[in-house]
Amino acid sequence: MITSEQDRYFEAFGGAREFVNYRGPEAIIHGPAETGKTISALYKLHIAADAYPNSSIVIARKTLSSCYGTVLQTFQNKVLFDGCGVEPYGGNKPEWFDYPNGSRIWIAGLDKASKILSAEHDIVYVNQAEELSLDDWETLTTRTTGRAGNMPYSQTIGDANPAWPTHWMYGRESLKLFYSQHSENPALFDQATGKITEQGERTMGVLMALTGLRRTRLLDGKAAQAEGVIYEEWHPALHLIDRFDIPDEWLRFRVVDFGYTNPFVCQWWAVDYDGRMYRYREIYHTGRTVRAHSATIREWSEGEHIIATVCDHDAEDRATLHENGIKTLAAQKAVSVGIDKVKERLKVAGDHRPRLYFLRDSLVEVDHSLKEAHKPTCTEDEFPSYVWGNSKTKEQPSKEDDHGMDATRYAVMYRDGDVKPPPAGAQADGKMHKRERKSRWSG
Repeated sequence: MITSEQDRYFEAFGGAREFVNYRGPEAIIHGPAETGKTISALYKLHIAADAYPNSSIVIARKTLSSCYGTVLQTFQNKVLFDGCGVEPYGGNKPEWFDYPNGSRIWIAGLDKASKILSAEHDIVYVNQAEELSLDDWETLTTRTTGRAGNMPYSQTIGDANPAWPTHWMYGRESLKLFYSQHSENPALFDQATGKITEQGERTMGVLMALTGLRRTRLLDGKAAQAEGVIYEEWHPALHLIDRFDIPDEWLRFRVVDFGYTNPFVCQWWAVDYDGRMYRYREIYHTGRTVRAHSATIREWSEGEHIIATVCDHDAEDRATLHENGIKTLAAQKAVSVGIDKVKERLKVAGDHRPRLYFLRDSLVEVDHSLKEAHKPTCTEDEFPSYVWGNSKTKEQPSKEDDHGMDATRYAVMYRDGDVKPPPAGAQADGKMHKRERKSRWSG
């Protein structure tokens, strides 16, 4: 076991302790936000790698790119320490970590087919396992059948925030669930006295300020579905897809929903030859001027043929975009019609595919102020809590955390609404190719 001075600062309690000590084949530690689920799981891996020479362990997420800004930062900054002898390979984005005893912890994403996830391992750990489909999870269980043979047990494990009540992890008989709660996190509550710490005051204050579905899940720790949710057709496993290279010849356009205190949203959309829409890039950020966002939009659109930028109606903000070389079209803002058209695109069509997709990891930059406040950080985060202001009348949606929803509605109305092709002077960037023009106004 690790015997350094550093390790005495970590001790798991309650459900986290049970999870760390568990040796069964499948386990997930779940519960509200900020209970120490991830760091408990990472210490479990760290201790196992040190205790069993030549062990093979994997840290994974749904996408590889999402590992580096989240779980790996915790692993490197809070679990590993100077002098522990663990060496990363791969620079700023490590591919694995080598231990002095020959053990190795690999880094993997389920979106990247690789030799890592096709090999046998002693432990595979998934950060934010609620993001996985049942097929994803069962594929990983076939990689921990005991054939690696470097440890006396093998496991597929994960941590998870609460999801919707019918999520697969709540009904899987072979999966052991361990519940973690705020009172068991020593960073938030003194385990000897039960008194809240200074960090606990700050953290619980943020969580207590949440409302609706996020409060139920992240503060109360309950699996829940928002009452009166508007887009019942939304299913992450269906509409949220892995990134791919968008063909140059596909039509592309942008939509903008203005904001400063609330998020400014700019979405880049592509349309394939069958009329399916793909959100492939996004700005979702607070606290920046339209002028600053204009520079980012231009930078990230370089080399692309963007036929139009459709945006909210604020005259001053639109003028700022125009001054910075981004000509715009006013969005069609009919709310009820727009919602109906988005719902139609979310439905599965005759070819067993919907007509609206969101590519994972589309953010240009994460707004850490939103992340720390446990607010949505991208459009797809808004779907589960986008609800009717009155669930009985269903006349108008609640105007809370709806900025990506508004932008998505503008995008679908631009494609499907009763609009005429934009005049040449309204094109945002470059020239509209004949093939693009044909694609936009057919199908």
